[in-house]
Amino acid sequence: MQLHPVKVYPSKALLPREQQLAWKIAGVAVDPVPVEDDVAEMIVNRVIDNAAVAIAAINRRPVVSARQMALGHPREGGATIFGVEAGRRFSPEWAAWANGTAVRELDMHDTFLAADYSHPGDNIPPVLAVAQSMGKSGAELIRGLATAYEIHIDLVRAICLHEHKVDHIAHLCPAAAAGIGTLLGLDQATIYQAVQQAVHVSITTRQSRKGEISSWKAFAPAHAGKLAVEAVDRAMRGEGAPSPIYEGEDSVIAWILSGRTKADRDGRPSVYEPVYYQVPLPEPGEPKRAILASYTKEHSAEYQSQALIDLAFRMREKIRDFEAIERIVIHTSHHTHYVIGTGANDPQKMDPKASRETLDHSIMYIFAVALQDGRWHHVDSYTPERAGRADTVRLWHKIETREDPEWTRRYHSHDPNEKAFGARVEIFLSDGSRLEDEMAVANAHPLGARPFGREDYIRKFRTLTEGLIAPAEAERFLEAAQELRRLKPGELHRLNLALPPGALREGRPGIF
Repeated sequence: MQLHPVKVYPSKALLPREQQLAWKIAGVAVDPVPVEDDVAEMIVNRVIDNAAVAIAAINRRPVVSARQMALGHPREGGATIFGVEAGRRFSPEWAAWANGTAVRELDMHDTFLAADYSHPGDNIPPVLAVAQSMGKSGAELIRGLATAYEIHIDLVRAICLHEHKVDHIAHLCPAAAAGIGTLLGLDQATIYQAVQQAVHVSITTRQSRKGEISSWKAFAPAHAGKLAVEAVDRAMRGEGAPSPIYEGEDSVIAWILSGRTKADRDGRPSVYEPVYYQVPLPEPGEPKRAILASYTKEHSAEYQSQALIDLAFRMREKIRDFEAIERIVIHTSHHTHYVIGTGANDPQKMDPKASRETLDHSIMYIFAVALQDGRWHHVDSYTPERAGRADTVRLWHKIETREDPEWTRRYHSHDPNEKAFGARVEIFLSDGSRLEDEMAVANAHPLGARPFGREDYIRKFRTLTEGLIAPAEAERFLEAAQELRRLKPGELHRLNLALPPGALREGRPGIF
């Protein structure tokens, strides 16, 4: 990997495109380096994973709404939509919208956490939709997804959006554009413009994950995927983009991220901070292996709760009377404390009437339910009846989080053997005794007690799709997914999953 310094330049510098991050991203996208076998196999795993969580969410309201919108854009020879028979095809940007929403709705697919957050599996719906529409092969899809994962994860390793209250889809959109560029075999100049357009149109605020979290949390990455498809389409037609998108005097780093001093923002003489983002990217000829640094979820909840759910299962074995718990303190990282903990100062995170989207971003709620139930279910653990249970509310409101500098340090560690997303938990009992335990990574993490392998992905798929699709349809899909590298041009529709006739819900009418 090579580190690329990225900072703001005044317009008069006329920064050559060869020195711009977007050009370098495009260079990675056009590099013909082969995809290594273990990377290709992990891509298969994530294709299975995405399909599982999409079907599990197929009749939830946001997914129904997104699908209804997409159904208004049929296209002969286009892309498939989860739940709908594969013979019906749709415009790829709208298929990316519908499938991306389905994949994201339950918050149960893959994740990568570093300087910022990400769900790199969100790249699969837009890249797959374009691949289906353009008659590409399984091998070409794998190449495109290897690029999308690589760029997404490399941006997340280097550039923190969260500290500036920018939503993390601003890294997803350019990654998806780069992946589509690889898939289609576009030249570097075209991908460069597509990446710049994708960055420019995908800057949104983190209010989508703050306060009363709405269905937009599921729509946001689908929106980024749709924007990426459109950005590539425009670039292919010869259209340009704001440039340089990262380094420009009035661009992303300058006014949205860390490129200017406070004095400059207040209108005093322009002072550019001598602070660089150091973005790692593969060197020419270096394999794209970033997907192997990401990890999926065993439990349907925000990733930083995964280890804490497993820890709650372990700690509950030592508790005889849950009413004897006086308080629980979770010592954890800055991100966990301020995003899903009491440090967020969101009263909705303690409200039994809060939305599911809010509850899956409340570690206080999640830990209480996991501690009481000893299980986690993507539906049952979030029902209004479960959230409103009086004994759960009492326990839930006894839980607080605190930032621990050591857990913050480990969260940001570049050493994969030290990097941690867990916590140390203290449970104080009414008799004066105290239980204490800690867990660094979830059991399903590559360094966890039970790392996920192919059979785990398949088991997760069967669990989440049971009763929703016919057994023969499940087996057909699993066979196709595991043959991905050998699927011929025009065969990628086999990666779709259809529900039985009449099983798809219809939503409220809109414009489309």
